[in-house]
Amino acid sequence: MSSTDFLDLPAARHAAGTVTLPGSKSISNRVLLLSALAVGVTRIEGVLQSDDTRVMLAALAQLGVGIETHGPDSVSVQGAAQFPIREADLFLGNAGTAIRPLTAALALMDGHYRLSGVPRMHERPIGDLVDGLREMGARIAYQGREGYPPLEVSPCGSLADRVRVQGSVSSQFLTAVLMAAPLAVARTGRALTIDVIGELISRPYIEITLNLMARFGVTVVRSGWQQFLVEEGCCYRSPGRIFVEGDASSASYFLAMGAIGGGPVRVVGVGADSIQGDIAFADTVAAMGATVRRDASSIEVTGVRVAEGGRLRAFDADFNLIPDAAMTAAALALFADGPCTLRNIGSWRVKETDRIAAMQAELRKLGAVVESGPDWLRVTPVAPGCWQDACIDTYDDHRMAMCLSLAAFGNAAVRIMDPGCVSKTFPTYFDVYAGLLK
Repeated sequence: MSSTDFLDLPAARHAAGTVTLPGSKSISNRVLLLSALAVGVTRIEGVLQSDDTRVMLAALAQLGVGIETHGPDSVSVQGAAQFPIREADLFLGNAGTAIRPLTAALALMDGHYRLSGVPRMHERPIGDLVDGLREMGARIAYQGREGYPPLEVSPCGSLADRVRVQGSVSSQFLTAVLMAAPLAVARTGRALTIDVIGELISRPYIEITLNLMARFGVTVVRSGWQQFLVEEGCCYRSPGRIFVEGDASSASYFLAMGAIGGGPVRVVGVGADSIQGDIAFADTVAAMGATVRRDASSIEVTGVRVAEGGRLRAFDADFNLIPDAAMTAAALALFADGPCTLRNIGSWRVKETDRIAAMQAELRKLGAVVESGPDWLRVTPVAPGCWQDACIDTYDDHRMAMCLSLAAFGNAAVRIMDPGCVSKTFPTYFDVYAGLLK
């Protein structure tokens, strides 16, 4: 076994320092696509360098979009409301933030496209998005199992003025239709109404989408969270230059290190002015007993030292709005003063892996008692003296590797298998993590 197959984490006792976050994955891929669909050239600063953004950039280039690289996190995108290339085979890895909005956008163009990914992508449902797009007039065929990628997209027919989208599985389906809606409006000359079926999960991600669409000149009229109106005459126009703020989901690991490693740990790139919902994870660590200080673009956390017997307060909370950062809360439950319950996390089942099952299995390896249901997880922390050395499997899921790195603050030897999976969103994570250990 190569040393790159695993990483043995040093026993962690104290964490302190400052971290400048990489750009947000959710914002980066949205801005890249919006720039490609806008009139004019957009200079994007702070774009995340990761597997997910690389597949989006590669797909846009393959579709004929002009892209100029200025530095490691700076690119210019030449907008092309209709992609110049009308036939392409696009490989999108395991990037949900790429395949879903691209499916919607390509479905409203006059071309033939095939979209595929890694095997896990072909297990992640996309049927609710396809159903909505077909109802609107798109022509999309499954190339394998019904309801899942790979997909074949053909030129669309006449388009309806109304579309229904399921909201209870993934907010990315609604994001995809919203971002593509101005293309439909341009084709028909009529407004488009989008109705959400069922409860809309992960609403803060929709707020990111609406915020960014507005920066590109398209304001969506929202009626609660069940109906959205994209008015006639709208068109994406480049804002000229746009900055990608730091990734709030990635911030959660370092805020957690401050909470259990004493701190202070300060993260720069997100703060009180952030447009990302996962910034609410700071409220979670505060509720668990850490001290949180915020300014416009940074957050600082000072907490307890669990390696010296400190404990966080247990929680029982609904994490529907911040499902990605909720994984970090599950890891913090190892260091709580009682059982912790995470509720309304059913979307974990259809992420990069089944995260409820994966988290249950890996936390149990460390000695925790873990129970789960369709959309909940309950973690009873490791009893004193009962920590178990563990090889943590990561399931090719970047967030499993990053959140379970926190286990090194417990009384066990921790080995992270396949640490390179963090390249999906944060290739240098373990270097930054190590730099905070004192």
